[in-house]
Amino acid sequence: MSNVTIYTTNFCPYCRAAKRLLDSKAVKYEEIDLTENEEIKTKVMEELGWKTVPVILINEKLIGGYDQLRELDREGKLDEMFK
Repeated sequence: MSNVTIYTTNFCPYCRAAKRLLDSKAVKYEEIDLTENEEIKTKVMEELGWKTVPVILINEKLIGGYDQLRELDREGKLDEMFK
């Protein structure tokens, strides 16, 4: 079973799209909302080197954002990551 973490904000359409994609695959994930916590947002962005949300990690590996998640799905690689 994979470990999925998604950092989001409540006003981000790409965050909602990423969660819908994960939900469609019945993947359980931990969502960390950065909307009200600028300190954690800054720390996450600096540590991971990713400047936008969502920030998606699978098994503690940075996948990227929604576009990268969607591309993995289109290539048929995403389902393999959840095994």
